[in-house]
Amino acid sequence: MITKANIQFVKGLQDKKQRQKYGQFTVEGEKSITELLKSNFTVLRLFALAGWIQENNGIIGETECTVVSERELTQISVHKAPQKVLAVVKCPLPTAPLPGSLFVLGLDEIQDPGNLGTLIRIADWYGIQQIVCSPGSTDVYAPKCINATMGSFLRVRVHYGDIIEASESLNLPIIVTAFDGQNIHKSELPEKGLVVIGNEGHGIAPALLKAASVKLTIPRFGGAESLNAAVSAAIVLDNLIR
Repeated sequence: MITKANIQFVKGLQDKKQRQKYGQFTVEGEKSITELLKSNFTVLRLFALAGWIQENNGIIGETECTVVSERELTQISVHKAPQKVLAVVKCPLPTAPLPGSLFVLGLDEIQDPGNLGTLIRIADWYGIQQIVCSPGSTDVYAPKCINATMGSFLRVRVHYGDIIEASESLNLPIIVTAFDGQNIHKSELPEKGLVVIGNEGHGIAPALLKAASVKLTIPRFGGAESLNAAVSAAIVLDNLIR
């Protein structure tokens, strides 16, 4: 049975300050939680419909599990029509990016959690396992971000720190997109690098532009003023990795 205190606590984890205070976040969705239970993440508690628990008893193991009704699940979910299960998960301890990757994604002041989640999913698609976010970027454990990753947060580690310092420690040149850069379709592309995607409204910070070893531009054929950060990342990574 779910208590009022449980409901209040889980709903509170929608707020960044509460996530940081308790070191916990929530994950929703049957597919993501099925993958989650097989991962190295620590699942502290599940809130699920009785039918889901019966169907997935084999993977739940020793994880604490509370049976809830559809109405109760709606009370703790960020969705108006939630799926059958919600997990409360321990936030991993912060770590520094590890050397050895040919490409790492750098995100400069990305503000929208949905954009960050989509960027994590794109990184996962292209086999990129590490992302470095500038300290002012949005929280990776925000529900909107976790939902947008579609489970890719389990395979892509997100670090927070200075992007220039990360490029130096990883021995990777900084690659940026800029209007005055070389045409990405016609240039000799680097075989490794820290690929930086800028803020949705202001682009890449001047210090990062100055530190960049490679500047690329995505040629424009129409009248749009700019591209979404996630779209830009997908185009750049597709060209670099193929």
